[in-house]
Amino acid sequence: MIFIRLLSKLPLRVLFVLSDLIYFLAYYLMGYRKNIVRNNLKQAFPEKPSKERRQIEKKFYRNFTDSLVETIKLLTIGKKELNKRFLVKNPALIFDKVDQGEIIIGMCGHLFNWEGHLLTVSSEVHEKCETIYTRVNQPFFEDLMHKIRGRMGADLTERKSFQRAFLKKRHTPRLIVLAADQRPNRVDIRYRRPFLNRETTFFEGGEKLSKKFNLTVIYAYITKPRRGYYEYEYRILAKPPYDSEQPHSITNTFVKFLEENIRDQPALYLWSHNRWKENWSQR
Repeated sequence: MIFIRLLSKLPLRVLFVLSDLIYFLAYYLMGYRKNIVRNNLKQAFPEKPSKERRQIEKKFYRNFTDSLVETIKLLTIGKKELNKRFLVKNPALIFDKVDQGEIIIGMCGHLFNWEGHLLTVSSEVHEKCETIYTRVNQPFFEDLMHKIRGRMGADLTERKSFQRAFLKKRHTPRLIVLAADQRPNRVDIRYRRPFLNRETTFFEGGEKLSKKFNLTVIYAYITKPRRGYYEYEYRILAKPPYDSEQPHSITNTFVKFLEENIRDQPALYLWSHNRWKENWSQR
């Protein structure tokens, strides 16, 4: 951990040299998960020529390795640099409502750099930001991500404990951040629908929570104007009353927003994740 902290003290321009090296090793020498990335892109964009998909593939690996060193930097980054590199647009959609006593649900996908976004938000609302996460099996990385995600005051809740924790704090105004594109386990209650041209399962905790307690849902539309800089434009995904809403309406809108974001910025999505591990056509 001491080595990671010392590494984090380096300027990002120096860390990007390290990212360039990791990119060369991961893409050209190791071929890290290249088959998964290539197949995911082919399934998602069958209309694109292979040359264009290959360009997206290379840009993805660049973004992937950049995000690794950016995340290391988050361990010690100052608030001034954080807010300069991770710019939030329409912050009043969240910050003002939380200050007025509301609970807001933030549904996001795995587009780079989601860790920087979380830290930026928590730097503004501090303990009024709660992020729901899935535990990492390796103790070192679990401890590292706890330190990074919680260093600006965010409250971290493990996914399996979330329902019980919410009931204890159901009257506490805050932003609850959900990575709503994660793949559910077989035992989890889930919803199945098309996403990027394939049948895909989704958690519906955000939908059920929002409708039961009449909570506003926000989506952050992510763009990367240049290396080391990101913009997050908040948009209302859904808001009460939900009396006339159809089942799965919030999840369906989330998928619509996420697909739009991915098609606009395809190299920002986490294509190395084996999101479609289950073959539903064989079930």
